Amino acid sequence: MTVNLDATTVSGFGDEWSRFNFDGHDHRELDTLFGEYFSEFPWDALPRGAEGFDAGCGTGRWAERVAPRVGSLHCVDASPEALAVARRKLAAIPNCRFHHCDLASMPFPDCSMDFGYSLGVLHHLPGPAAGLRTCVAKLKPGAPFLVYFYYALDDRCRALRWCWRTADAVRRLICRLPRPMRYGSSQVIAAALYLPLARGSALIEAAGWDVSELPLSIYRHRSFYVMRNDALDRFGTPIEHRWSQSALRDQMHRCGLERIRFREAPPYWCAVGYRRAG
Repeated sequence: MTVNLDATTVSGFGDEWSRFNFDGHDHRELDTLFGEYFSEFPWDALPRGAEGFDAGCGTGRWAERVAPRVGSLHCVDASPEALAVARRKLAAIPNCRFHHCDLASMPFPDCSMDFGYSLGVLHHLPGPAAGLRTCVAKLKPGAPFLVYFYYALDDRCRALRWCWRTADAVRRLICRLPRPMRYGSSQVIAAALYLPLARGSALIEAAGWDVSELPLSIYRHRSFYVMRNDALDRFGTPIEHRWSQSALRDQMHRCGLERIRFREAPPYWCAVGYRRAG
């Protein structure tokens, strides 16, 4: 079986989740983020005692909120450091099962899961379409799958797309640095760019202006901790794929999902689809 991961990326996320484990973090902010990512998820459609999986569980911050709503939850991550954080965070939740493996090696049968989700993981794989196909294969026919995949700024103005291209060039330099320098650079960016632009957007919004096209305005109501975490995630990762909404819809359809529905608000793109019969 072909392993669909990059060792440097996995190691980087192990370092990231060890630094940003969200222990003791304000539960209200995490609840808000959870509500945004899972806004399209069909909780009412799950069977009683539903069994599902978190493909790339990281710290377990989403699993912590999913597990009490379902029968059992398989937490999968390729990073032993990340999985150690998740084990500790979820130790008091008895229906979580932990698997240290890549997505291609998930140890449960195809067509066996009542639901699945993968948030912010597939776009960091060498083969994101293959990762999506692997996840869909684990679902029973009719079971829902939720995905969050970086968007190609396809609905944004030209100036914002130019800002992204500049940031991506910086990312390609920073992600090659030694780990301490990579972390330090990302934190400087968080303090020098994320924080002032986000707080500036909040002030402009309070004055009655639309800030949706301003860089980093999505962080205007976020804590600096989340900004620091996302700056490391954004600039410290060597592999990053981005798809337009139409491209993601097409890939989801090709991988066996139907009845695809997108969240039409940040974070982009969150989408849910249901595995086709057959």
